[in-house]
Amino acid sequence: MPRSRLEKLTASLQASNLDAVILNPGPTLKYLTGLTFHLMERPVVLFVAPGKDPVLVLPELELPKVDLFPYKVQGISYGENPAEWDDAFRKAAQALGVDGKRIGVEPRQLRLLEFRHVKSGAPEAEFPDASDVLADLRLRKDKAEVDAMRKAVKIAQDALEATIPQIKIGMTEREVASELVMQLLKQGSEPELPFAPIISAGPNSANPHASPSDRKLQVGDLLVVDWGAAYDGYISDLTRTFAVGEVDAECQKIHKVVQEANAAGRAAAKPGVPCAAVDIAARAVIESAGYGKYFTHRTGHGIGMEGHEAPYMRGDNMQILEPGMAFTVEPGIYLPDRNGVRIEDNLVITTNGAESLSDMPREVRVVG
Repeated sequence: MPRSRLEKLTASLQASNLDAVILNPGPTLKYLTGLTFHLMERPVVLFVAPGKDPVLVLPELELPKVDLFPYKVQGISYGENPAEWDDAFRKAAQALGVDGKRIGVEPRQLRLLEFRHVKSGAPEAEFPDASDVLADLRLRKDKAEVDAMRKAVKIAQDALEATIPQIKIGMTEREVASELVMQLLKQGSEPELPFAPIISAGPNSANPHASPSDRKLQVGDLLVVDWGAAYDGYISDLTRTFAVGEVDAECQKIHKVVQEANAAGRAAAKPGVPCAAVDIAARAVIESAGYGKYFTHRTGHGIGMEGHEAPYMRGDNMQILEPGMAFTVEPGIYLPDRNGVRIEDNLVITTNGAESLSDMPREVRVVG
C-alpha cells in the first residue's frame, strides 16, 4: 500500500509545477511509509522527486529504519554534532538534483528547524506551498482506512459509555477528563490521543475550545464532552452534550435545535454536493430557531490521520464531496456566560450517500 501511495504522489508532482517535495515526521510521512518517526531536536526529512528513489536524511541512531521502508530509499545519516548536519542535507539535495528547483513544503507541519537545513542544502531552490498536492493524496480514504476510523469511533464511544456512570455532581471538569482518558486507554486507544478531551460545563461550555478546569459540575449545567480515540494511526473526533441534573427550558431547547441541525447536516452529505451544502443545511436549522449568531464556527472538518484536515464543511467551500471523504458534522450553540451545546459525528461519503461511523445517542441525557 505505501508503494502505491508513493506512486500516486510522484504522479501528482509530475502533474503539478513541483519538482520535489519534502516531508518531516507527521501524518503524511507515516501515510507514505507506514513508519513512525519522532518529531524531535534531530531533524528527519524525506525528499521525494519523480523518477528517482526517495532520499531520507536522519540521525545515525535511526539509520536501521531505512531497511524497514516498503520501497527502495537512500538513507543519508548524520552524527550528534549539529555543525555537520547541513552536509547531510546538501548530499540529499545533490542526490536528487533539486537545488535550483521547486521543492514543495507542508507549511502546517514543516518546522523552521528542518527548513533551515534543507535551505542550506539547496540554497537556490524555491519552496512553494504543496498543501493541495499533499491534501489530495490523503483525501479519499480506502476501506482499510475507514475500518480503522470505525474502530477508533467504537473505542471512543465505549470509553464514554464507561465514563458516564462515574460522572457525579460536584466532580471537577478535570476529574471527568481524567476518568475519560483512563477509559480510552482501557478500551484500546493508542496512548497518543488525537487531542486532549474537552470537558466543559455551565459557562465554560459556551467556549467551543475550552480546557478542563477545576470548576465543579453543578445542577443546571450543560456538559459538553468532545473526545476521540486513535487506532492504527487513524482517529475519531466526537462530541455529545449532557444535562447535569435538571436544566432550564432554554437549555433543553438549544439542545434539541442542535440535534436537529446535526441531523440536517448529516442528511445533506452525499457524493456530488459541495461541502458548503452540509454547513448551509445545519446552519439553517439554527438560524431559523433564532440562534444563528451563537453558532460561531464551521459545521465540520475532515478527519483521518489528523484531527483537522481536508475537506472542510464551510458555507463558502464549493469542493465537491466524493466517496471516501471523511469529516465531522458538529453544529453548536454557545450562549455566552451561560451554557453551550455541540453534537458531533464522524461521517464518510459512500457511493450513494454518507455513513455515520458514530451512533451514540444524540438525545439529551442526564448525568450526575
